[in-house]
Amino acid sequence: MKFQLKNILAVMALTLAFSSCSSDSDTLIVDELAELTKFKEIINSTHTIELYAHKGALEQGHNEISLRIKDKASGDYVKNATITWMPLMHMTMMTHSCPKSGVEKITADGTLYKGTIVFQMPQNATEYWDLKIDYTINGAAYTATSVIDVPASAKQRVTTFTGSDTAKYIVAYVEPHNPKVAVNDMMVGVYKMESMMSFPLVDNFKVKIDPRMPSMGNHGSPNNVDLTQSTSDKLYHGKLALTMTGLWKINLQLLNASDIVLKGEAITDLVPASSIYFEIEF
Repeated sequence: MKFQLKNILAVMALTLAFSSCSSDSDTLIVDELAELTKFKEIINSTHTIELYAHKGALEQGHNEISLRIKDKASGDYVKNATITWMPLMHMTMMTHSCPKSGVEKITADGTLYKGTIVFQMPQNATEYWDLKIDYTINGAAYTATSVIDVPASAKQRVTTFTGSDTAKYIVAYVEPHNPKVAVNDMMVGVYKMESMMSFPLVDNFKVKIDPRMPSMGNHGSPNNVDLTQSTSDKLYHGKLALTMTGLWKINLQLLNASDIVLKGEAITDLVPASSIYFEIEF
């Protein structure tokens, strides 16, 4: 009986030990850069700022950008920075910014920071974007600026226009990243141009969608849900039904809080496409 009890206690001790080791291992192994690819380094005299994206590059439209700050002297990554950024398009006759979020820390003990920038136009041979990053570490202020590559997107992912209220708007495609033959969760950002440097999110509007396949008789799809604003992230959420693979044109209408159409047309036999739209091909 004593032998059996000793065996039972030994098995319990081993089980607890393995469980503890497994738990500790799971806690320690954290890959902050999973599914991210570095596409740029911005350097000043004290730090190297590494920029990351899921696709490993920027493009015209909505971009989720992550960054880390590496101390040149120690080789360590900074965990306690406060960061702001300012993207600027340098055009021939003017300079302007674009919609952007703040830059937030991903986890308390990590080194990765993240935000979003919507580039409403691409670079060209004579006009370019740069990104200025200002940050403080332990009360000391630093800055770094570099030109960044923003090529045109292969499909239309952002549309800029003047509404019937004479205000200028930017509507940017956010999700789905990987569309499927299914009813997909859809997200877009709606921004208003207050000035050349200010592009706040617009509240309480609605985005109507009508997905069509131009190469297949312009047929549509069932079970779509128009996009309304979420209180949590302030983006516009709805449902996008895609019934087959191929090129889809997501026709849009932007409505204000009074349900007045500011831009975009309903699709009919005489109006096969809206003046504002996104494109998806998969």
